[in-house]
Amino acid sequence: MAETAPSTNGTHHTANNDATLTQANGSLPTYSAPSRVTLHLGHLPSKKDIKAPWPRTPSRVDPNNPPWPAYRGYHEYSFAHATMGVRLPTILGKAIDDASRTLNEQYAEDKIVDLAECLERMDALMADLSGNAKLRPIIDDGEGDVALWNKEIAKFFQGKDFMNAPWLFAEAYKYRRLHECFSVSKYWHDYDVFYRQKCDTFSRSTDAVFELSMRFAEPFKQSENMSDKEKAENERLMFLELTQVCLWGNSTDLSLLINMTEEQIKSLQSTGGDHLAATEKNILGNHLNQLWEAVKVLREKTGGRIDFVLDNAGFELYCDFVYADFLIQTGLAKQIRFHGKRYPWFVSDVTRKDWDWLLNTMVYGHLFPKASEVERESLRRLGARWKQYEKDGRWQYEQHPFWCTGYTFWDLHSEAPDLFLHLSRSDLVFFKGDLNHRKLTYDCAAPASIPFDIAIGPMASAAGAPKICSLRTIKSDVVVGLGDNGDAMAERLDKEEPGWKISGKYAVVLLSEGRPGEKVRFA
Repeated sequence: MAETAPSTNGTHHTANNDATLTQANGSLPTYSAPSRVTLHLGHLPSKKDIKAPWPRTPSRVDPNNPPWPAYRGYHEYSFAHATMGVRLPTILGKAIDDASRTLNEQYAEDKIVDLAECLERMDALMADLSGNAKLRPIIDDGEGDVALWNKEIAKFFQGKDFMNAPWLFAEAYKYRRLHECFSVSKYWHDYDVFYRQKCDTFSRSTDAVFELSMRFAEPFKQSENMSDKEKAENERLMFLELTQVCLWGNSTDLSLLINMTEEQIKSLQSTGGDHLAATEKNILGNHLNQLWEAVKVLREKTGGRIDFVLDNAGFELYCDFVYADFLIQTGLAKQIRFHGKRYPWFVSDVTRKDWDWLLNTMVYGHLFPKASEVERESLRRLGARWKQYEKDGRWQYEQHPFWCTGYTFWDLHSEAPDLFLHLSRSDLVFFKGDLNHRKLTYDCAAPASIPFDIAIGPMASAAGAPKICSLRTIKSDVVVGLGDNGDAMAERLDKEEPGWKISGKYAVVLLSEGRPGEKVRFA
């Protein structure tokens, strides 16, 4: 018969006393597993409050294990979850609609069939994204980044899927797969599913576009009645205002502003002086004055080269051009290099096609039918001057394959040494926008008080690292460089303004001094 026996730790479980007993009907008895055993650990040492060893030491950092914890799609508390679960499928759905519209405009059968196959590949990508499929290698489509992608997948992401890979890598992988849908085709290898959106958004930026063109159509001149001291101060103030124009131009990010109205776009793009004075209060990490100190001495240098790692096409690129024009005219820079993407990337990132379209539309286009002739002429003069900068080599557009990989910029030194060496020869490198900032900082949960030069790792600490300035309106979870009280500031905003990290209301202007002039060394 059954009896209750005490267990060694003071709990009880039921045991059968006679395994040979039969049930009343003569069948063998059935046995159930013992009930769960509960241990009482009152005599053991108490738990200790052990803090995780963050940041990871450099030898333990890799694309799947950032210096601080990575944001991943299954983290419901993060913007990563909303992006991977909602935003990316929505963006891909709009891309499919765009390609379908183009298909319906074709008449040649071979092009129709070819584009229909592109659409089938897009449908397969949507199924993979919605079904959280494993990340497969990239097909060899002739792009210069295939080996970098597949090496990274093989080394760090075998068996990973869209939701458990780090958000930054998974999101970049989605855009690379989208490019693959077209790059393996015969006729559509350079098709841009976001091109219409980019053009349309710029066409709805009328007020902000002419606010700037009417001010800068004529070459910049200081008043001859001003003293040298007054001229220097006027130049400083103009620099600070135009830096803000360049910063807040990033508000128009098509991957985030999917259904924004024209009035909302105008509000974001307001470039008036009063608006800029008010918005400086929203620059949480503000190195504007240090930036001016770094830039004002460039006029004395024989090189005077400044680089822009570009972000969004359309209005933001237009603001970048206005800023670069000022730097050239004042002699603060003699040469400016712009770094864009080789193919469509994160919806609105600049490609060569976007660059050419903007300049040619300004000079020859009829994009703003309601504009006055004076306004259109101001835009034509501005565009003509910028095209001349490109012809005489003062402005140069470049598109290295590394910019469209899943690697962060912590790996730029090791994975693209030629690009690192190239950037090391610049006097200052501006990294524009949210995505570039995420890649600089490894897109991980670093404390807001962490200094910017620590957060960007080798881009600040490697020998020969250039001076770097990140101009970023905050649109995702990672926030660094807010100073000694940054953690308290971030906690206060979390309580008072939930969603402040993705609203685009706040920004950072962060400067790293780097190690310019030192000999670049590679292991």
